[in-house]
Amino acid sequence: MKSKLLLFLLTGLILTSTKVFSQDQNFYIFLCFGQSNMEGFPGIEEQDKKNVDDRFQVLAAVDFPKLDRKKGNWYTAIPPLCRPSTGLCPADYFGRTLVANLPENIKVGVVNVSVAGCKIELFEKDSFQTYAATAPPWMMNIIKQYDGNPYQYLVDMAKLAQKDGIIKGILLHQGESNTNDSTWTLKVKGIYDNLIKDLNLNPDSVPLLAGELVSAGEGGACASMNKIINELPNTIPNSYVISSAGCPARQHHLHFTAAGYRKLGMRYGIKMLSLLGYDVAEPEIPQTQEESK
Repeated sequence: MKSKLLLFLLTGLILTSTKVFSQDQNFYIFLCFGQSNMEGFPGIEEQDKKNVDDRFQVLAAVDFPKLDRKKGNWYTAIPPLCRPSTGLCPADYFGRTLVANLPENIKVGVVNVSVAGCKIELFEKDSFQTYAATAPPWMMNIIKQYDGNPYQYLVDMAKLAQKDGIIKGILLHQGESNTNDSTWTLKVKGIYDNLIKDLNLNPDSVPLLAGELVSAGEGGACASMNKIINELPNTIPNSYVISSAGCPARQHHLHFTAAGYRKLGMRYGIKMLSLLGYDVAEPEIPQTQEESK
């Protein structure tokens, strides 16, 4: 009996050691979710497709047929990162900023599950069905790509990513559809808490970075929501708000231009680097033709 018990314990130890060994401690993974600005508004400039360090990876959350990407596999993070029809997003220059400033033995991976136009309620684990039932057909088509449940889909993709690396943070960009909703911070806290629990994470070591919407200075149509977004650290201790000041917007004042996504993404990256112990200044970003659109 004792020998059988010893054999059982040794087998368990070997299996556990194998799992830990396959998980690369130098592969930093970040979960991204939100609405259209985290998807990335369609329109990717050629410069954004070039010179992407292969240390920056994206886990394909869906199939990308034209890019030969299969759901559940890692690829060099050339945009789009969310779905085939999406564009440049904050995660792009977030990841590029990290790999440019972290030691060469560190890789960065992102997992992006976002739904254009959605309220934060779509990611509420226990009540999303109520909101999803009211979604317009075009939004339902996106939700269906995430098996009808974007929150659970994000969790499932995150668990897959955890087999390869360590989740180091969560990126959020959402709020346009919840403009002036004073309960938004509490709803985000519920989602964050669920992610921490469902993925067995430590909230002290997994910060939430939330970006402001297009700013008032850029004529943001939903800029009033930024006041509420800035209250998030009062609700989630390990959360940080990323300023959108000076990030150029498109003429409809809801989405950023490519230059705006670059600047906002760099700010997400610089904040995350500071939390990892690296002090990096924000660089100047050249003007492009995109800013006039």
